[in-house]
Amino acid sequence: MVAGETSGDLLAGLLLGGMKARWPDLSSQGIGGPKMAAQGFEAWWPHDKLAVHGFNMEVLRRFREIWTIRRRLGDRLLADRPDVFIGVDAPDFNLGLEARLKEQGVKTVHFVSPSIWAWRGGRIKKIHRSVDHMLCLFPFEPKIYQDAGINASFVGHPLADTIPLEVPRAAARAALGIAESTPLVAVLPGSRRGEVRHIAPCFLQTVALLAKQRPDLRFVLPVVPGLREMVEPLVREHAPNAPLTLLDGQSHEALAACDVTLIASGTATLEAALFKRPMVIAYQLSPMSWQIMKRMGYLPWVGLPNILERDFVVPERLQDDANPVQLAKDVLAWLDDPSRSASVQQRFLELHHTLRRNTGQAATDAIAQVLEAR
Repeated sequence: MVAGETSGDLLAGLLLGGMKARWPDLSSQGIGGPKMAAQGFEAWWPHDKLAVHGFNMEVLRRFREIWTIRRRLGDRLLADRPDVFIGVDAPDFNLGLEARLKEQGVKTVHFVSPSIWAWRGGRIKKIHRSVDHMLCLFPFEPKIYQDAGINASFVGHPLADTIPLEVPRAAARAALGIAESTPLVAVLPGSRRGEVRHIAPCFLQTVALLAKQRPDLRFVLPVVPGLREMVEPLVREHAPNAPLTLLDGQSHEALAACDVTLIASGTATLEAALFKRPMVIAYQLSPMSWQIMKRMGYLPWVGLPNILERDFVVPERLQDDANPVQLAKDVLAWLDDPSRSASVQQRFLELHHTLRRNTGQAATDAIAQVLEAR
């Protein structure tokens, strides 16, 4: 298996739990993180080796390192001949590796469809060469692949199985030491260093502005392990006097406890939706990356909740629109309109039911079919 970044590690860890329930003697190795390790996964390289942000000099600087890891991993897998290779997200890394493995007769499964319905639709030809079976998180995706001659299954989203339908708000607030009546904003500026570098300053400036406008507000910011030394100086620079608490991880507790979240576009926005939380989605890239992304996009939405609902259910602020004045205004709009918050919470509950499909069982059923076809 290969999972890149924190979100991929989370999804892969949940998938491994389902696989181990079906195959107790399962042996799994490759590239992964702590959630996978908790399921007995042996990481030959850590998952954060694959974490890059946008199209910029960071990507170019690390290209040789990442390319070397993929070549060495491919050599090792072809020598060991696993029963199946599962690439979890990270399509720029995994699809090339999967193509090499499939050509040499190793069965390949890809978990989490690349967003070909949103941008870079031409990748479906590469996916056809690379993947024996695509495991899709969302119900509209399998038909796209089946029409292209690629086996695919809708397996639901594992987070929809693990996040409770009824949000444990009181328990989360008690765990974080937040009073029931205190208005709370969860601030999630991303899980990658590049994201934090680009997005956290703006988010923290928004926190400082909100704290001045509403002194009763409190803020929590879950920090991904290993990034605290990067986040703390940013807090001192941009929001030194704000009532902001840095958490060690605990993103789910923060989302369960909060009234609204200011959140970077990505998998975390779906987590926020499954916790039925009103949100303001924002994202910033380097100017070069932004121009490239704009030309490649097909949809008017970038946030997963809006894409799945096919509507601007929650505000999205991108690039120059993601500024402290606008973001503060959007956050306060949720706090000042309880009926609007209740409406979006109901929509997110219906979405939760749609995505809750016992992903571990559905995914392992599909993987078993791939193994039987050997």
